[in-house]
Amino acid sequence: MDSKKLWESVLVDVEINVSKASFNTWFKDTFIYKLEDGVAYLSVPNAFVKQWMVDKYHGSILKSLRALSENIRSLDYIVNKSDVKREDQKIIKNIPESAGELPLSEFYINKDDNLNPKYTFDSFVIGPFNELAHAAAQAIIKKPGIVYNPLFIYGNTGHGKTHLIQAVGNYMKQNYPDSKIHYVTSEKFTVDYVNSVQNHKVNNFKEKYRKYDVLIMDDIQFFSNKQNTQEELFHLFNHLYENNKQIIFSSDKHPNYIQNLEDRLKSRFAAGMIVDIPAPDHESRTAILKAKLRFHNHVLSLEIIDYLAQTLSSNIRELEGALNTIICQARLKQKELTLNDVKNLIKNSASPKRNLSPKEIIKIIADFYNINEENIYEKTRKKEIIKPRQITMYILREDFNISYPSIGEKMGGRDHTTVIHSCEKIKNDLKFDSVLSQEINRIRAMLI
Repeated sequence: MDSKKLWESVLVDVEINVSKASFNTWFKDTFIYKLEDGVAYLSVPNAFVKQWMVDKYHGSILKSLRALSENIRSLDYIVNKSDVKREDQKIIKNIPESAGELPLSEFYINKDDNLNPKYTFDSFVIGPFNELAHAAAQAIIKKPGIVYNPLFIYGNTGHGKTHLIQAVGNYMKQNYPDSKIHYVTSEKFTVDYVNSVQNHKVNNFKEKYRKYDVLIMDDIQFFSNKQNTQEELFHLFNHLYENNKQIIFSSDKHPNYIQNLEDRLKSRFAAGMIVDIPAPDHESRTAILKAKLRFHNHVLSLEIIDYLAQTLSSNIRELEGALNTIICQARLKQKELTLNDVKNLIKNSASPKRNLSPKEIIKIIADFYNINEENIYEKTRKKEIIKPRQITMYILREDFNISYPSIGEKMGGRDHTTVIHSCEKIKNDLKFDSVLSQEINRIRAMLI
């Protein structure tokens, strides 16, 4: 494989694991200039990008390179400001020696367990939106195979599912060194199974997956319509479960809503605990931003943090990607960015929202709950009206940043304290009510 094709293959791996904004910011204008004596020399546009690569992506890039070419031992950088022919004067030698040597323990993803060492409980930011899922994960690591088995975590992309389930694996790996732990995507599991059938090695496949004490399987919505793979998963599940082995699944939706998933699998999933990680609320998005800023040792004004938390409401990856872009620009320009600078910088990063009026939002929610729009404005204590009304107030506040007094005025002249109470009630209920979480996620999808 020549250097161009090699780097293209590495970029495919990278793009899957980073946000679009981060990928475009850091990997634009990069290429492998040469391969020499087991060293890959990566050309980067400037010294700042080089340093960011060393700090954030060196390990994952090197891991991908090694997986694609056994001859590559280490990775160095060439800062390509103008004339790449002068590379011998520009090869960076200030990378810590340990970063280029085997084993790359800080970054290396062990092929036996597939766990990414960066996904830990220490780096997992807990908020109202994910604290129930986090509590379930904490219960598992105290009594693996006994409490919440299986654990099924679902939610839209970018909500932190993979981080949390891999954090369980990394904790178990560190604290139960004799345990056999394995993380696998459902796609990889399917490919392994199909290959074993084609190569007449199904027994080897069964032995491989039945030996684990902790099996973590990501994105199982991929099993939709794959009857043979579902059959194999069913038997694997039974074997692990009967032997008190911990099983953890993740999906982008509740198992009952995965099309063409066998009922017997849904029944097995329901035997443990099914928990939702909804979109992070404003408070959680703010906490995540502050945690990421501490990690990067960078400071932003509270005004900018609040703007980002309000504007980038889709998922955590979107937040992280936008923040990386802002930090990059601030360091490149060597100045503190203003709020207007930030607005211009991320104007294409935010997920587009329909320009809906409060009345239109109320109509959509009323239709969702099959009630008349006028009912929401009524001063009634009927349960079938109270819930949609409180959800409407919550969404107007959390998703559209409308003030409490203004919401009260638009909702039939209610006092702002009533609105605050309604928003807090929904926020608290979301911690324990997975059905409510799912309903609100479906409503949000209708508002986009």
